[in-house]
Amino acid sequence: MKRQIIGCLFVFSGFAATAAYAQSVDSTAAGVDTTVVTPAPTAAPTAPPPAPVTAPPATATAPPAEAATTQQSHERRVYYGGSVIVSFGDVTRIGIYPMIAYKFTSKLSLGAEVGYEWLKYDDFDETANNYGGSIFTRYRIVPRLYAHAEYQMINYEIFTSATTSERDWVPFLLLGGGFAQPMGANAWTYIEVLFDVLNDDNSPYDDGEPFISIGVGVGF
Repeated sequence: MKRQIIGCLFVFSGFAATAAYAQSVDSTAAGVDTTVVTPAPTAAPTAPPPAPVTAPPATATAPPAEAATTQQSHERRVYYGGSVIVSFGDVTRIGIYPMIAYKFTSKLSLGAEVGYEWLKYDDFDETANNYGGSIFTRYRIVPRLYAHAEYQMINYEIFTSATTSERDWVPFLLLGGGFAQPMGANAWTYIEVLFDVLNDDNSPYDDGEPFISIGVGVGF
């Protein structure tokens, strides 16, 4: 009986040793690495510095071509000049009136003028200095001939007797026309003949007496 037990133990011990040896050989043959490797700590990636902010270059903004064209068109519509007024009769009248006007169309224009005039009364040998202004409109009938209408107010020194005088505003509504003669590329000379249709009581002129003026203009 003892021999059988000892034999069994011997057989079991040999089987266990064989199994352990086979397991070791299998692990080695399979190349299994049982070593635990701890990874080395790595530094966190560094963010690149922000790129500098560069302002866009300033650019000059040119005015629209349409606006420039409109401005030039308005400038061409403006004309200016002046006239010398000469009138003879019972009252000699010499005056100068600078003016400026705007052409709404190639034919129709509206303007204004201010001025000064000197008068000599033949009846009592006195002179006076007067001033005033007016607004006028012109309509070009043909390139050199135009119709003219003007409302004028002149501050006159009115003589109530040969030695006394007073000042008063005298209105005129002048109707007539003129003739313009070109002098160059953009300059004109003109002569106007106008008649007063109001005939105010304080007017120093006789009814139907013409107002004659000679002037020059630029751009007319």
